[in-house]
Amino acid sequence: MKIKLTSIPVSDQEKALHFYTEVLNFEKKHDIPVGEDRWLTVVSPEEPDGVELFLEPNGDYPAMKALKEALVKDKIPYTSFEVDDIQKEYKRLKEQGVHFVQELETTGSITQAMLDDTCGNYILIYQPS
Repeated sequence: MKIKLTSIPVSDQEKALHFYTEVLNFEKKHDIPVGEDRWLTVVSPEEPDGVELFLEPNGDYPAMKALKEALVKDKIPYTSFEVDDIQKEYKRLKEQGVHFVQELETTGSITQAMLDDTCGNYILIYQPS
């Protein structure tokens, strides 16, 4: 068994594609029309054949809306991404106007910060020591 795909629910696939590629610097892997939506995935440029992140349309599902609202209210990230240099990445994202809901902090052997992906999710970026 392997993890090859994971997903994040997004309110607007085009807006999400812009954020995840132009701001976070992931690369578009698949963009396949599926009805009114798309099978839209991005990957890390460092691992183009690695795990794909599916920018999954929220749909109009009450359960998804409630989950996302609860996670945001409690400041729980929907997912996390490891970075090699948290200080450099944090500064780069701040300079691009990314809104951080949790500034840089070190807890034990992890330095982390949490950002708003503009699509209804909080994302944790972290660097292990």
